[in-house]
Amino acid sequence: MWRRASGWSLALIFFIFLLAIVAYMSENMQLPQRQFNAFQVPCGHAGCKRYFKTTAGRTKHVLSAHPIVSSPPPEDHVNNPVDQLQDDADFSNFLDPASGESRSSPSPHVHTEFYGPGDKLYRNYHTLLDGHPCDKHGNFLPDGMPPPPTTEPKSCNDWTPFRNRVKFETAEFLYIQNQMPANQADRLLNLWATTLLKHGESPPFADHQDLYATIDSIPLGEVKWQGFSCTYSDEKPDGSYPPWMDGSYDVWYRDPREVVRNMLANPAYSDEMDYRPYREYSTDGDERQFRDLMSADWAWEQADIIAGDPETLGSTFVPIILGSDKTTVSVATGNNEYYPLYLSIGNVHNNVRRAHRDAVAIIGFLAMPKTTKEYAQDPRFRAFRRQLFHCSLSRILNTLKSGMTKPKVAKFGDGHFRRVIYGLGPYIADYEEQVLLACIVRHWCTRCCTNRKDLDADLDALLRCRDHTEALVDAGTYAQLWLEFGIISDLVPFTNDFPRADIYRLIALDLLHQIIKGAFKDHLVSWVEIYIMQTHGKRDGLRILDDIDHRIAAVASFAGLRRFPQGRGFKQWTGDDSKALMKVYLAAIEGHVPQAIVRAFRAFLEFCYLVRRNTITESTLAEIQDALSRYHQHRTIFVESGAITTFSLPRQHSLVHYIYLIRQFGAPNGLCSSITESKHIKAVKEPWRRSSKYNALGQMLVTNQRLDKLAAARVDFANRGMLDSTCLAAELEALAPHDTERNRARNVLALAEELNLPRFPDLIRRFLFEQTCRPDDDRDSVEIPLAGCPRFEGQISVFNSASSRFYAPSDISGIGGMRVEHIRACPLWRNEAPRNDCIFINIGSSTEGIRGLEVARVCAFFSFKYGGEIFPCAIVRWFDVIGDSPDEDTGMWMVRPAYGANRAPLHSIVHVETIYCAAHLIPIYGTPYYVNKYVDHHAFEIAS
Repeated sequence: MWRRASGWSLALIFFIFLLAIVAYMSENMQLPQRQFNAFQVPCGHAGCKRYFKTTAGRTKHVLSAHPIVSSPPPEDHVNNPVDQLQDDADFSNFLDPASGESRSSPSPHVHTEFYGPGDKLYRNYHTLLDGHPCDKHGNFLPDGMPPPPTTEPKSCNDWTPFRNRVKFETAEFLYIQNQMPANQADRLLNLWATTLLKHGESPPFADHQDLYATIDSIPLGEVKWQGFSCTYSDEKPDGSYPPWMDGSYDVWYRDPREVVRNMLANPAYSDEMDYRPYREYSTDGDERQFRDLMSADWAWEQADIIAGDPETLGSTFVPIILGSDKTTVSVATGNNEYYPLYLSIGNVHNNVRRAHRDAVAIIGFLAMPKTTKEYAQDPRFRAFRRQLFHCSLSRILNTLKSGMTKPKVAKFGDGHFRRVIYGLGPYIADYEEQVLLACIVRHWCTRCCTNRKDLDADLDALLRCRDHTEALVDAGTYAQLWLEFGIISDLVPFTNDFPRADIYRLIALDLLHQIIKGAFKDHLVSWVEIYIMQTHGKRDGLRILDDIDHRIAAVASFAGLRRFPQGRGFKQWTGDDSKALMKVYLAAIEGHVPQAIVRAFRAFLEFCYLVRRNTITESTLAEIQDALSRYHQHRTIFVESGAITTFSLPRQHSLVHYIYLIRQFGAPNGLCSSITESKHIKAVKEPWRRSSKYNALGQMLVTNQRLDKLAAARVDFANRGMLDSTCLAAELEALAPHDTERNRARNVLALAEELNLPRFPDLIRRFLFEQTCRPDDDRDSVEIPLAGCPRFEGQISVFNSASSRFYAPSDISGIGGMRVEHIRACPLWRNEAPRNDCIFINIGSSTEGIRGLEVARVCAFFSFKYGGEIFPCAIVRWFDVIGDSPDEDTGMWMVRPAYGANRAPLHSIVHVETIYCAAHLIPIYGTPYYVNKYVDHHAFEIAS
């Protein structure tokens, strides 16, 4: 990334240098010069203040921000209730007795309100810890009282400490977006100053030091770094002893209390934050559903415990979410590992935490003791390293401890003050980190006491808890606890130093490492390869694997779908690689493996997509249990065939705990380690790359502090409405808007020739009949003679793409859950070949899912004007659905191209408003196509 940024910086400097040469030549040789044009094209959409240099830029913006393809209005996901859920016996053994639905707070502690549009949902709110507003002294305010005015209201022209907007955005560009090194920033500013000298003006900053000093003077978002050192304090052996015993190990951290207060006060989160625990139900059948952390049982149970102290009544419970994971910044240059510690709060919604909106902050760099190879496996060194981790966490979080029992007053983003009670919440970690946190032996389950030799043997195994572990430590020996319970008895978890904290209950689910990288990539994909090689021999096995690679490489393009031009045979796998392979792998292996393996993959993928939903209902939990049971049933073929010897693997076993943990913490996608892994890039890797590499950690701390200050300044300026448009557009607001949009005009016959569709003029006439005459005529347009249909032979405008905006919070989306998807129909995609995407079309049926939709392929997008009205359209080729149900093995619907009379492909023109979203088809090798429901979460909901 540093090299890429440096390249862009050099290119920018070179470009300015060329401009200076051209200016000189123009003055002395009278060469023609292209002048800077201040004119900008306005967006033109109601309420949008964006301006663009070119009409092409405006068109791109309109397609993404104001799409011409409309979809049904977003609704909260509510599954149809079932009369009776599946028998809980399959998974009730893993439920904490206090977490079942039978345990609910007394009715006086519940306040019910309808939530969302249409009264489809209602919520039972906790009334004892209800987040009631107070003044800055902690005195509760009357209901409905507005927040107090700010003591020092700021002007909309106050850019302090920057002189103006140009200076602020220049700082953002140089420090965040371009990450320009200091020497290159100086050179750019010098070149900039050269062009301004004759006007008596100067660039925004004198040099890089002026830039850094200005950022450092931002009064917002400042939480200073602190440090402490740790040493080995036990008795050292006589004579020579390992060098690590004399070492001093530095830990750097920021006060987590101040970091949390900054998050609570962030106005960007005010509408995306829960102030009190709640339980959400649908009005249709009173079905419970789990969403964010505050909607689940753990937060409610914590509120019940906290409310036992009368001083806490009316407070806001603030769960502290932590995450840690070692990361390598450079493999080539040796010892360049760091151990970051992250923090978030459970009040913000899952989609905010996943959308990289600074709701996850780095609060520490933990020490990583090193020693020589001779002592690397020394039990004393390993115990010291583990206990150092726990002691460091306890020390870093100590400032929060007093606020876990006595309320503290904090300001929130909505302007109100509230009393807050902190509490340690879920901890985001992969399995290696979970073992360290829980102080257990590797290969054991961190959640239950099942013996490691057969993790799935005892479904009645006790869940681990602090009290049980302490009782075992008091009664057993070190060796007994290690061998029989997987407990490392000489370690003390950091949670023992804090109230209401039990590490065994706080370890969160990990979709990335348990399911995507673990059970899928490391297990199932590897097992399939072993099975094929073992069953068919090396030569035929390699041929089959090559064919699977060819099938994967041949998959059609789709928005957001990662391509594998060389198949899946590459060494360095990322989480995104595994996610992409999951979407296409099932169809690629069918025909090469037995039916049981195909069904095992189907069950596993369905389990994966169900647990990754943004909202999980009781019905969904029953579906999850059913998918898990089917997966366990069909995966036995791998053992029976001899491909593997056991399923006693921690990441395979972790799947049985998902239902319990969903009830405890809500939808798992808000607590996945992919959140902290993505934070590594901004908080660790990029700061390291822009450092001098010598004593880099100190430079990385400063970089992170400056990034936080700039982010806080942007939030403040945006909250005051100072960043609604571009710098140049703000200076040109007085100019009248100009509509200089240039359309690509074509006539009907020309498009008919391009598409090789002679019937295109007839299709337009029938389309116009449906759009203009249909209310007065009940006949089908195909029954109407062409003479009775309106005639159109005018000009049309053809487009290469359209965009659809719809509600898909389980997919990668903005913090509001809205997703924009581009649908393309272009004659040449990336200078390689034509691209014509497939789509789901809403035919007006009340039936849910694919049964109420049609599948088609877009040949072209176009629009035309008739009778004073503009019709945005698409010419599509239809597909027929095969059968009345999905394929039994893969769970995917099958379609084939539709034909009319004389086996002619069946085409129609449809209005773009009938397009629901994109569809992805995968060829069935030897037969028609699968409708790939695994390509994303939205397709999984539609095509299941």
